[in-house]
Amino acid sequence: MMKTALTLSLALCTMTLISGCNDDNTAASNAPATEAGAEQSQPNHEMTDQWVGRWIGVEGLFLDVSQDDSAGPGHYLLEMQYGLDADQSGTFEGQATDDGISFSRDDGQQLLRAGDGEATGLKWLAEKEDCLVVQAGEGYCRD
Repeated sequence: MMKTALTLSLALCTMTLISGCNDDNTAASNAPATEAGAEQSQPNHEMTDQWVGRWIGVEGLFLDVSQDDSAGPGHYLLEMQYGLDADQSGTFEGQATDDGISFSRDDGQQLLRAGDGEATGLKWLAEKEDCLVVQAGEGYCRD
């Protein structure tokens, strides 16, 4: 009987120690993870902040990227003429991601990402080196 009580007592102490350790580890791991998350998002918007300004497509298409100060760092307004029809234009809210600027327009969710003229899929931009690409056949470059 005494042996059983001692075993239960030791098991209870061990469980208390283990759960106490887990709580400490969780709290400790949360702080660096939060800092790491902030560090990971920081380069994203630093990279995409360099995209602010005018980008030129083909046949009168364009993209103007500006920071959306009201929404905070890493948020952008994308004014674009992305097609030849009048209804293929507008201003869209975008947000920095690991891969570029995510935004939504009438033709669905899009991702604006860095590339070169070849990545645009447009022969008129093929020689360019500093471009932003939405999808094959839609890209905007700087000289």
